[in-house]
Amino acid sequence: MHTADLSAFAGCSGIPLHLLKSIIGLCRMFRLSDYFVKIHYQQQREEKEGITVNKKERVDAALRDEQVDRVPASMWGHDFEREWGAQSLAEAMVENFTRYDWDYMKVNPRASYHVEGWGVLVHPSGEKYKAPIIEDTPIKSSSDWKRIRPLEPDEGALGEQLQALRLINHAIGFDAYFVQTIFCPLGIAKYLVGNKSEPVLQTIREDRGAMHAALRVITETFATYAIACLEQGASGIFYATNGWAAEGMLTADQYREFGEQYDLEIFDAVKSRSKFNILHNCGTHIYFDLLATYPVHALNWAATLEGNPDLREGKLRSGKAVMGGISEKTVLKNGEPGQVREEVAEALD
Repeated sequence: MHTADLSAFAGCSGIPLHLLKSIIGLCRMFRLSDYFVKIHYQQQREEKEGITVNKKERVDAALRDEQVDRVPASMWGHDFEREWGAQSLAEAMVENFTRYDWDYMKVNPRASYHVEGWGVLVHPSGEKYKAPIIEDTPIKSSSDWKRIRPLEPDEGALGEQLQALRLINHAIGFDAYFVQTIFCPLGIAKYLVGNKSEPVLQTIREDRGAMHAALRVITETFATYAIACLEQGASGIFYATNGWAAEGMLTADQYREFGEQYDLEIFDAVKSRSKFNILHNCGTHIYFDLLATYPVHALNWAATLEGNPDLREGKLRSGKAVMGGISEKTVLKNGEPGQVREEVAEALD
């Protein structure tokens, strides 16, 4: 399977995957160093043998389902201490990317950047491995959903993220693709109420109009913002569903009404301009087929979780490139190198 990758994902999984600072840090945190050293030596061998495929060519070939010299690989996570400014975030992302020579970058900003412009108050936890703390939110009742207005993409936290993308583009944009993380409108709505699902679900049940009004404003804001990301050099977006497109959260019909139509508006804004758009469908028992038709270059999901297809089945059902490989809640967090090799081999089988 040429289109699978070795990727770890964070954010909607609820597991903070902290940036890998050094080979020693990698060994201490994930104990995966043996595997990644093998990748490094493989790359050195390829260079000696005169293999000249560059990172973008390798990813492009995988996306086209063509033979690749090796599977494109990347890994990412939050750096909770350094994600509070454009310069520090860019430096953290580039350091992780260059230290391990990944084939592409998924930019991993603080989740709250999506909602700070609407008045969500957040502060750092002060701890390296603890997520930021939400202090206050602007949504106190269903009627408050109708009060939010579109944000400008170059102001506040959104503008800060654009600055980070400019810096990242200057550092790696010539050599590799990088994508900006954007949550789906429902996921952003969840952060507008303190990263809690129930207030969103209650509004869906009791005041559909208020929820649609908010989702319309969020969609307008992030469709514009996604375009601005591409203008700053991003190759595409990493679009996360934050667990909303899954059984137990919404019915399939509810997701069509409150999710799909807004998702597609954002993708419609960028699909003709992007080289590497990724859909990350979070959670267990996901609505895989419902979202598999989205206009993206690759699909990413937790292929080892209950109720989800494995990578092979997902590729066959979607006809798209697929991304995944390591169980983020078990092997990635606590696994031994041998377990990592086994999961990677299984993913590529």
